[in-house]
Amino acid sequence: MKRIVLKIGDVFSCDVTDGKRRFIQYIANDETQLNSSVIRGFRSVYRQDESADLSQIVNNECDFYCHCFLRNVVKALGWQKVGNIADVGKTDLLFRVSADSGARPGEQVAVSSRWYVWRINEPMQYVGKLAGKHRNAEIGIVFSPASIQDKLQTGSYNTLYPGFE
Repeated sequence: MKRIVLKIGDVFSCDVTDGKRRFIQYIANDETQLNSSVIRGFRSVYRQDESADLSQIVNNECDFYCHCFLRNVVKALGWQKVGNIADVGKTDLLFRVSADSGARPGEQVAVSSRWYVWRINEPMQYVGKLAGKHRNAEIGIVFSPASIQDKLQTGSYNTLYPGFE
């Protein structure tokens, strides 16, 4: 198996459905969240046979940001590296995670009042209930390849994480 070399700025082509593809970009590592990779997914959808200009792709509207173990995701989903663009956009992102997430296997917490927020490579801060700017923070858990594929295909993490939108 070929070794996967990853660099911040790498752009990947991701097959979604019916001959369509989307693109993601590797933008950072976050030591605060298990030293995982942070990626951004772009909203635009392209046909498989359609050529795409990388500089145009990274200037498209961003659909989501998430944490993952990128090497595992690339292997599992067969993403193709299409290039590297140094412009990774904004990285001053706010993430959130609930202390109730996964507290008990199978338990669904309707409303949490035990939230932590942080920025990439900064310590988590306990905020309790989400209010103000914290309500718009990105979900900060490390997502599985299947969850990221769901997000790319359907726009939602719902399959594995109901209620996360």
